Amino acid sequence: MWQLRNRVSTSEHLEARLNLSEDEREGIALTAGKLATAVTPHYFSLIDKDDPECPIRKQVVPRGEEAYVSPEEMADPCGEDSHMPVPGLVHRYPDRVLFLVTDRCAAYCRYCTRSRVVSGVGDQRLELQWEMAFKYLEKTPTVRDVLLSGGDALLLSDKQLDKLLTRLRSIPHIEFVRIGSRIPIFLPQRITPELCAMLKKHHPLFLSIHTNHPKELTLEVREGLERLADAGIPMGNQSVLLKGVNDSVEVQKALCHKLLMCRVKPYYLYQCDLIKGSSHLRTSIAKGLEIMEGLRGHTSGYAVPQYVIDAPGGGGKIPINPEYIVQRDEKKVVLRNYEGKEYVYPEPQEMLAGAMQE
Repeated sequence: MWQLRNRVSTSEHLEARLNLSEDEREGIALTAGKLATAVTPHYFSLIDKDDPECPIRKQVVPRGEEAYVSPEEMADPCGEDSHMPVPGLVHRYPDRVLFLVTDRCAAYCRYCTRSRVVSGVGDQRLELQWEMAFKYLEKTPTVRDVLLSGGDALLLSDKQLDKLLTRLRSIPHIEFVRIGSRIPIFLPQRITPELCAMLKKHHPLFLSIHTNHPKELTLEVREGLERLADAGIPMGNQSVLLKGVNDSVEVQKALCHKLLMCRVKPYYLYQCDLIKGSSHLRTSIAKGLEIMEGLRGHTSGYAVPQYVIDAPGGGGKIPINPEYIVQRDEKKVVLRNYEGKEYVYPEPQEMLAGAMQE
């Protein structure tokens, strides 16, 4: 609670603590009505106060570049609003839903996919209708997986979260629940033994954390993640590829190795969504593929995330991989390994026989 009460959240706070660039001053003035500025003291302590290019600073301090909106950018890049059968519940995939349970976060990322509805300062509001969502889930037996997000679900109190999870667990066809959260990174003090004990009651329960840079994985964060792991909660990391933050093989490899040491599996590396005002943070897809080339085969498989694009407009996640198939026909597949060497894998004979008959 102290961390939340003492967030750095005003231009005066930022001016007093950072040597702001002109671009940052402009961003603070121009983007106040788009997405609130708020940074927990814990996360703020990681910022280099003299370097505007600090990878932590670039994620949470507004820039004037946010005011520029390129033609391809969208308020709702993942098409969530068009897939809401009831307010706050996104049903885009056949067997799973995204349940938005709050519009607040401990701190606000400048590339936030839901900047249109989080933080309370934008034009659009997130309508929260938990009871309507529960009733929809109860009458939709195809749903087996619920992802809690927002905002950040771990900002709810232990009592609120316990009540929410208990209600979801009362629906027979819901097999497991996931929580997507940046709280372990922004506010590791929230990961208390009491929280972990409560979450442990609701297995199978999974947690997707969001870490972009190895500097974010502090000792306090590691201790919080270990408490969650000791409670039997499997964790995966979802990272966003950001220009000047983590767009190099060296940074990504260091991040993935550090995550494994914290008992977290690198899960997804996202191409940055086409969020309004995000062009200064987006990299090319070629850069993402270059990073994947530098990871696959050059470190343990557990340390390699899946590179994905959340298709603009609501098409869902599409995996993107370097091209390892050099040639393919009915007889064989020619493959390229991480060293660039080629290998031939023959197709099964029964497939050949069936192809010949056809």
